[in-house]
Amino acid sequence: MTVPATLPRSQQRLILAVLLLSSLLIWLDNTILATALETLADPVRGLGANPAQLQWASGSYTLVFAALMFTAGALGDRYGHRTVLATGLTIFALASIWAAYADDPAQLIAARAVMGVGSALIMPATMATVTWTFTGPARASAIGLFSTSAGVGLAAGPLLAGVLLDHFWWGSVFLVNVPVVVIALLGIATLVPNFRSPAPRPMNLTGLALSVSGLAALAYGLIRAGQVASWTPVQVWAPIAAGLALLAIFVITELRSAQPSFDPRLLADRIFGGGNATLGLVFLAMTASGFYGAFYLQGARGFSPLAAGLINSPAALGVIVGGPLSIRLVRRFSLRGVTATALTIGALCMGSIGFFGLRTPIFWNVLLSAAQGFSVGMVIGSVTSALMSTLPLDRAGAGSAVINTVRQTGSVLGIALGGTIMAITYRTGIKGAAASLPDSAREPAQVSAEQARHVASAVNRPDLAHAADNAFIHAMHVGAVWTMLFAVAGAAVLAVALRPRPEAAPATDPEPRLTAAGQRVSDN
Repeated sequence: MTVPATLPRSQQRLILAVLLLSSLLIWLDNTILATALETLADPVRGLGANPAQLQWASGSYTLVFAALMFTAGALGDRYGHRTVLATGLTIFALASIWAAYADDPAQLIAARAVMGVGSALIMPATMATVTWTFTGPARASAIGLFSTSAGVGLAAGPLLAGVLLDHFWWGSVFLVNVPVVVIALLGIATLVPNFRSPAPRPMNLTGLALSVSGLAALAYGLIRAGQVASWTPVQVWAPIAAGLALLAIFVITELRSAQPSFDPRLLADRIFGGGNATLGLVFLAMTASGFYGAFYLQGARGFSPLAAGLINSPAALGVIVGGPLSIRLVRRFSLRGVTATALTIGALCMGSIGFFGLRTPIFWNVLLSAAQGFSVGMVIGSVTSALMSTLPLDRAGAGSAVINTVRQTGSVLGIALGGTIMAITYRTGIKGAAASLPDSAREPAQVSAEQARHVASAVNRPDLAHAADNAFIHAMHVGAVWTMLFAVAGAAVLAVALRPRPEAAPATDPEPRLTAAGQRVSDN
């Protein structure tokens, strides 16, 4: 099907429900894993994974997700977005089963990477199908509802993970993906047309190799810095430099291509480029904050996985409310004013974690979590809708790939930077208390607070456990400052990118776009 047909409204709604379910799967999995990190780090109840292995368990997924996104968009344009979406869901389900029965951290990391392949196929196809199915204000509303889907995933994931971890082994948190995939596949087969671009883009294997190797080298160097607690060793800065060089070559290669799979030219537009930069910084800050958040509630504060999920659930509810509300506010006020203000508030909420301690009333965690989720939800929903509205139909797959690649790249960097900042600061803080330990116990105690608590129990050193908690809290405070700065930078970029343009907007535009002033989505 190469020309968008007018579908019955009832079918449009059912298609949207299926696509939201597919998107929900990705958000559900991300939040479930975040809740399970503390359990996976436990040598008894989990796999005894160290911080670097946990970073790779999260990072391998987002790295592959980001690097394959533009290729997935090209596949959808060529073979049909329904075909790519169904393939991605199938791969995701099979990899989830593998992850559930992984015997060690290395197998889990590999399985998570394959799950990233599935997600990379799912996301661009989902957004492109929405663009082909809806027009006008209905398209903006449909895209905005994906923030609601994200909020449901964010809310349900921790709660579901808490119930499963309290009653079953850790692998059960991955098996929950399978029934969701089965339902989504049934809906896709019966409802979704196989939309595709009339001018499919060629596959770019060179670009794929450069992007994967560049992101992998960059992430390796950043995570390695946390392992050695320093930025200066050659095994840290050399892969970082190599990764940046490979990514630069990738961009140059794509710019020289007549039909690039990942089109950097789209980022030259001030609104599209600035909006994507903001989304990347938002996801970087969110991911970094979420990485240490699970260890704070379950490790330092001693809450069960289910209790931690309940404490964090207001953030998800905030996303659910904030996403659709932002779409309405943008139609009444300016996109710039709504989103830049919301992101600034979200950044301050992230920075406020720097005041949390071991005895902070949990009420403050709940309140700030809700405010942060509400603010971030307003930004993601309205900005994503605005960016997709700037694209013609035949570039929907390419544009969706760019948007989601940038978002997932932000997540990769958030995991790498957030975990590394936490690891370096923790090692510095625990060094004095661990100095008197035997060599066999000193290194595990310096790796993470989780392992330090087990060492303290084994050698009867309650003071070591207390020192580990304090070192972790200090590391969390340092991380909170950095995440706040990343989010503030995103708000600044958004304010600049959406500043009014001197020329007037066209009087009539058949497709919903931002006005020339970058103020709102057209109601035509």
